Amino acid sequence: MNPWEGITEQQASTIHKARKRVIESIGANMDLYGVTHSTGHLYGLMFFQDRPMTLDEMGGAMEMSKTSMSTGVRTLLDLKMVHKVWEKGSRKDYYEVETDWYQTFADFFVVKWKKSVEMNLQAIRKSKQELEGLAASHPEDAALADIVDRDIQKLEETIRYYLWLLRLIDTFESGEIFKLVPKD
Repeated sequence: MNPWEGITEQQASTIHKARKRVIESIGANMDLYGVTHSTGHLYGLMFFQDRPMTLDEMGGAMEMSKTSMSTGVRTLLDLKMVHKVWEKGSRKDYYEVETDWYQTFADFFVVKWKKSVEMNLQAIRKSKQELEGLAASHPEDAALADIVDRDIQKLEETIRYYLWLLRLIDTFESGEIFKLVPKD
């Protein structure tokens, strides 16, 4: 059955215009998350589909190459914003968007922030260790000890912050966040 059957040209035009506005908005906002405008458009296109799509279908709809579509889909897969689905009788890969936007945000938050926090903690801990070694090798230098102690105190406070942030990330990863801030 054709879902557009019985829809007038004017009604179809209004629907397409409304969808295009949302797709543009999604594309414009995705750059906040490190996703290209075109990948955001791809996500928006897939969001309005009532069925999974192949790379060829996406490329045709967006007038882009299969390679560009593949890159965009791979990005969206990595962010858990789309997933691959199996279609009986077809050897092609099909993709559809994750419809739980709450979980999509939580997954995205976890992926991006965990990597960032771990990288920052590693740098801070290494710097703290180097500063402690410097102070230990020059115990008689009061000026050096003063500077190093202040820096170490700042780093320790920063470590406490990042450990708190990891606990926050854990609430997203475990789903506990939804007990604290329920989905509506």
